Amino acid sequence: IASIMNRVRDLKNKYRNEENITDELNCTKISADTTDNSGTVNQIMMTTNNPEDWLCFLLRLEKKGIPQMDVSLLNRLIGRYSQAVTALPAEKHSQDESYARILVRFAELKALQDPEEARDQFHLARLNCKKFAFVHVAFAQFELSQGNVKKCKQLLQKAMECSAVPLEMLETALKNFHSQKKQLLSDEEK
Repeated sequence: IASIMNRVRDLKNKYRNEENITDELNCTKISADTTDNSGTVNQIMMTTNNPEDWLCFLLRLEKKGIPQMDVSLLNRLIGRYSQAVTALPAEKHSQDESYARILVRFAELKALQDPEEARDQFHLARLNCKKFAFVHVAFAQFELSQGNVKKCKQLLQKAMECSAVPLEMLETALKNFHSQKKQLLSDEEK
């Protein structure tokens, strides 16, 4: 009986450990090392390596501060987003909304450091994930913020031509552009 009880206890412990790994991937727990998170990154890369888990991890990391105000957080985020983009092949994930969100957010963060590199990242996002309207709108917003009004309008029109969805988002962005608003989409519209 003691032997059986020990085996049951071992199985319970093993089951709990597997639950903890699943919880971490489901973003309910994060590595104790909040500055590095290499344990979580390794876990994602070695098990699922999918855009949803990466995006969840990256968004949790972003909640640790304000990248515009904290250079070390910004650098850490850029490093992790770069790692995610490298780990996720575009051929496999170009139709995945989470992958598109990773590409766009990476470009937005890069814009805080180097607008030319950000432009390259927006091009990459648009090239790989052209079916998502938010990708085009984010790129157009970037160009508008850089003072490239003509390029902004051109990006929105091309998004309409390639039938990016949702169409309503593009229509709203164009309407706001023609109204000369600085934001193509308000927070409510997003």
